[in-house]
Amino acid sequence: MGSRGSPLALRQTRTAITLLEGMGIGTELKVVKTKGDHVLDLPLHRVSGRGLFVKEIDDLMLAGEIDVAVHSMKDLPSKRPEGLVIGAILPRDSPLDVLVSDDGVSIDGLEEGAVVGTCSMRRAAQLRRARPDLVIESLRGNLETRLRKLEEGRYRAIVLALAGIERMGYHPSYAVLDPERFVPSANQGAIAVVATEGRAEELVHEIDHPPTRKEAECERVILEEIGGSCVVPMAAFARLDGEEISVMAEVLSLDGSRYVRVDEPISSADHLRGARELSRRLVAMGGRDLAEEAVREVGSD
Repeated sequence: MGSRGSPLALRQTRTAITLLEGMGIGTELKVVKTKGDHVLDLPLHRVSGRGLFVKEIDDLMLAGEIDVAVHSMKDLPSKRPEGLVIGAILPRDSPLDVLVSDDGVSIDGLEEGAVVGTCSMRRAAQLRRARPDLVIESLRGNLETRLRKLEEGRYRAIVLALAGIERMGYHPSYAVLDPERFVPSANQGAIAVVATEGRAEELVHEIDHPPTRKEAECERVILEEIGGSCVVPMAAFARLDGEEISVMAEVLSLDGSRYVRVDEPISSADHLRGARELSRRLVAMGGRDLAEEAVREVGSD
C-alpha cells in the first residue's frame, strides 16, 4: 500500500489498513514523496494543481511496485490512468469547512480587513463573496504547518477541512462554515482506496461504503462536466437521505462577485443520470463559462 508521508495521509492509510486486516487481508506500507510534498513555496495551481499529490504514486502502481494507494478523494483528478480504479471509498467523515482562529470567531465576526489563509481557489472565492473586505492570503503546508502559521500570528484565521482536524485528533478553536454559504469541495471528507485492476481491486472492494460512493460519484460527475481543475472555484456537495440525494453545486468567479448554483434532490436509484442532468443545468446557467474564465485569468496572472 502506498501513501504520502504526511501525518494526515498516514493516518488515513492506517484507517484503510485496519479495515483490510479486519477482513484478513495482509498489507505492507510504502511511503512515497510526491511533488506536492517537495514544492511548498508556491500556490497549488502554480505547480500542476489537482493531482499534485497523486501522480508519483500512480506511476509506482502502474509500474507494479504498489498494488493499492490511499488518498483524500478530493485530491484525485477526475480522469484516472487506465489500469487504476477507485476500488473502495471509506465511510465519509465531515465534508464541512471550518474557520480556525485563536478565539473561534465566526466568519461574520471577523474584523474588517482581517487576513485569512487558504490555498483553495474555491474557499477564497466563497470568502470574498461572503466578506469582500477580507484579505485572502495563500496558505501552504501540511495540517500541522498550517496550524503553526496561525499560531505564529501570520493570519487572523485560516480555513481547513473539519475531517482532517478530526482524523488527527486536534482541538483548535473554530467556527463551522455554513454549507449553504460555503458549499464544500467535491469529495471532501471521503477517503479513496485506489487499486490496480484485477485481484487488488477485488480485495479492496470488500471495504467499500456504498452510501459514500453514491454521494462521491454524484459530486465527481459534476466536477467532470464543468471541467473543475484546481484553479476553478467550484463546489459540489451531495447528501444521501433514503431514496433521495440532495445536491448543491456552484461555480464562482475568482473574486466571488458572480456565481451560479443548483440545489435540488435527485433519485438515489439513478444517481449518475440525475447528477448529469444537474451538471447540464449548471452549464446552461453559465457554469462552464465561469470555469473557463477562471482558467484564463489564472493563466495570465
